[in-house]
Amino acid sequence: MKKNIFYTVLLAASFIGCSQPNNGSSDIESKVDSLLSQMTIEEKLGQMNQLSPWDFDDLAKKVRKGEVGSILNIVNPDEVNKIQKIAVEESRLGIPLIVARDVIHGYKTIFPIPLGQAATFNPQIVEEGARIAAIEASSDGIRWTFSPMIDVARDPRWGRIAESCGEDTYLNAVMGAAMIKGYQGDSLNDPTAMAACAKHFVAYGAAEGGRDYNSTFIPERVLRNVYLPPFKAAVDAGSATFMTSFNDNDGVPSTANKFVLKDVLRDEWKYDGMVVTDWASALEMVNHGFCTDGKDAAEKSVNAGVDMEMVSETFIKNLKQSVAEGKVSMETIDNAVRNILRLKFRLGLFENPYIVTPQSVKYAEEHLLAAKTAAEQSVILLKNDAQTLPLTDKVKTVAIVGPMADAPYEQMGTWVFDGEREHTQTPLKAIKDMYGDKVNVVFEPGLAYSRDKNVAGIAKAVNAARRADVVVCFVGEESILSGEAHSLANLDLQGAQSQLIKSLASTGKPLVTVIMAGRQLTISDEVEASDAVLYSFHPGTMGGPAIADILFGKVNPSGKTPVTFPRMSGQTPVYYAHNNTGRPANPTEMLIDEIPVEAGQTSVGCRSFYLDAGNSPLFPFGYGLSYTSFEYSDLRLAADKLTEGDKVNVSVNLKNAGNYDGTEVVQLYVQDKVGSVTRPVKELKAFKRVELKAGESETVTFSLPVSDLAFWGYDMIFGVEPGDFRLWVGTSSAEGLSDDFSVIK
Repeated sequence: MKKNIFYTVLLAASFIGCSQPNNGSSDIESKVDSLLSQMTIEEKLGQMNQLSPWDFDDLAKKVRKGEVGSILNIVNPDEVNKIQKIAVEESRLGIPLIVARDVIHGYKTIFPIPLGQAATFNPQIVEEGARIAAIEASSDGIRWTFSPMIDVARDPRWGRIAESCGEDTYLNAVMGAAMIKGYQGDSLNDPTAMAACAKHFVAYGAAEGGRDYNSTFIPERVLRNVYLPPFKAAVDAGSATFMTSFNDNDGVPSTANKFVLKDVLRDEWKYDGMVVTDWASALEMVNHGFCTDGKDAAEKSVNAGVDMEMVSETFIKNLKQSVAEGKVSMETIDNAVRNILRLKFRLGLFENPYIVTPQSVKYAEEHLLAAKTAAEQSVILLKNDAQTLPLTDKVKTVAIVGPMADAPYEQMGTWVFDGEREHTQTPLKAIKDMYGDKVNVVFEPGLAYSRDKNVAGIAKAVNAARRADVVVCFVGEESILSGEAHSLANLDLQGAQSQLIKSLASTGKPLVTVIMAGRQLTISDEVEASDAVLYSFHPGTMGGPAIADILFGKVNPSGKTPVTFPRMSGQTPVYYAHNNTGRPANPTEMLIDEIPVEAGQTSVGCRSFYLDAGNSPLFPFGYGLSYTSFEYSDLRLAADKLTEGDKVNVSVNLKNAGNYDGTEVVQLYVQDKVGSVTRPVKELKAFKRVELKAGESETVTFSLPVSDLAFWGYDMIFGVEPGDFRLWVGTSSAEGLSDDFSVIK
């Protein structure tokens, strides 16, 4: 039976049926107020203190004295129950701890990195992955995760792009809301629920030069139009917590930014969840040159709206004196503690502080199956000349080559503290186990690891290729090369991997290149040298079986690029939703090798492009091929003149014109042609995953509220501006059928 999985419009989370868990319960509020009235200032500051302990006995002493509100990075279930018992039975007020951990894309069963999950364009897959992560993590007592990361990330030099859902505002909003729903389930007080944490608030993904922790310079209009909407979606989805970001924006560190934490988050959005700093980000404001010392940092943080401090202990060490001096009000402290206690009541920790989820949930069969499905849908087919893939029965011998073919640790990707390499199934293992009875597998890695510059093994790999009918070369990045603090200036393949691919291509044998990485890389030459290219952002525990089934045609790839792929590093940041400029590029611009000697100064065209790279990317946002072919036709708008209260009802005919059953991600983009401020050339507004059998057709429909065309205009007023619009429906941001409509008053 055909599935039609879709998510359309709305940056609010109502589209997944989620509301803020237990929000506004009068019973919880009365309990919070009652407990708060009994607390000393020392106990209040203790609730605002989160520690990552190294010494259990020292931690126990602090917990008994009420000096700790949350702990992170204890994952032994016996120790978790033991420290929780001390908090509940041996501290004066018996307030339970919240146990936290970075559970970013799986706990034991590791799913693709978030960037890979975004490539699925399937929020249901994302929600299921988060639900599984919460179930497994709760078996070790973890009830709070620092995810989702919904920073709009448009610069692949920034290592943390791996943790994001890519470059698009709408896609981050949809996927972030789905993760929140998965982590938190139907109710936070379910023992298998984890409190989600929307991070990093805000604009961290625009770090200058792609260097982690660096400054950002985002004006309010761009902040509101591009970087804030995913966080508003997180509020609407009921995210239990928010985390401030490391960066300063226009000179103000996020951890002390009253505008975003109070004016926007609390006053405009009416958020009543809890706000935590990032790791030591309060104290790091001294390094920023924004605070004189830890005391100043504590005061500015809590006065800006932070509730809990992660690890640096400036709150608990200084705020009692700050209150006495009148620099921080008791009301501010009480409001912070109220937000913390409210979360603990919503999590049901007072009723049941101990671990309930059994250990047997880890690596459950259904969890592994879900991880495999997620990995399958995350793989992007970038090239497939002469139908090199899928591999057919004519292939008798396959040469498996490359440093990522059998790298169980590396394929799990960044931010994996608890996944175990012995549970990871690599492509080499999967191909041998699943297809070894059909093909002869010859393995020669060529290189020991992705950064390996020792080319001695390449000759053996080439010899193996010559003996095979097809070569599958697995290259990419080790997990350490992406994630926090792992920025790169050069996005080329590391080590001698490019040389390996070039040498394999010289054999004349069909070459399939599979890239496993934490970001989009600059792979123009490698794509040119290969007959087929599969791109798999680090795919997690079940990446091997997923890729094996794609190679041999059991699964038809359906992933789409959640980021734009540059031709070279110098193009970054590059993204599809850019403004047009007064002199936009055109396809006929003269490139550097075409310029005559002593050419006139203006002969190359006075346009916005690079002489050596042009203006187009290697692969646009939303791009991805299939083993079959899809044809779009008969785009129809129900009406071409609409008011703000109407909906843009559009339909298109989609046909699977090829020989394989397949899934197409149908994408809807809109351009506001003329605004009170310049508007992006295109913006993603909706998408649908449509499964079609070979030869089958379907009419795909979208119903987009005109209100979703609103933006913050010249006068910083949010609304829909009447005028002319263009709409595209197609297979990527660069390709589609189009039509025009107008919005009238």
